[in-house]
Amino acid sequence: MKPIFILSILMICVGACKKAHYEWEDYQYTGVPIVTIDTTKSALPTRQAGKVVFFNKKDVNLASQQFSFTLEWAGFNKVTVTSIEVYNSYNKAESSVPAYPLVISSPGNQYTNIAQFPLPSIVGTNDHLYETVIEFPKTFNFTAAELAALNNVDLSAVAVNDYFLFKFIVNLSDGRRVVTFYNNICDESRGEPGDCRVGVRFKNQ
Repeated sequence: MKPIFILSILMICVGACKKAHYEWEDYQYTGVPIVTIDTTKSALPTRQAGKVVFFNKKDVNLASQQFSFTLEWAGFNKVTVTSIEVYNSYNKAESSVPAYPLVISSPGNQYTNIAQFPLPSIVGTNDHLYETVIEFPKTFNFTAAELAALNNVDLSAVAVNDYFLFKFIVNLSDGRRVVTFYNNICDESRGEPGDCRVGVRFKNQ
């Protein structure tokens, strides 16, 4: 009987002695965007897991090269997504860009070795609302010329490793609006469950 008595005292003490309340204890479920790129339309080889397509500046038909992706969502049987706001931007190359051809990490040989676009994904002043999607799945198709016009960019002035990027804000049926996605939600190098942005990068191959 003594061991049971001691265990009971310990259980009471654990429950009564807890003083701190941590933020993570108030977690909530969310939905995430899911993107499928059309790898067949990329001007240069890519991988689905990378969530990146490429335009090739060396091709004389650059203006007609295509970028296509399909947008869906996942709620993991916990939440319902009512709409996704789709934002678009043109961005100059980062100071350090992902290697090309894509480097696939191992073991596993599934994911790119690093994220293909900056994280976290936050809609900023450079991003403009393109469309609010309410019916899924939704497929988007653009040519390089169309994306340049959409962003008021001279296609001939675009440099290697510059990119067009699409970001997403998720609206849930309970009224919540998810505006920021961190590495634990979307990171191509780790195979995270969501795709908070997708883009097309310029190369000269």
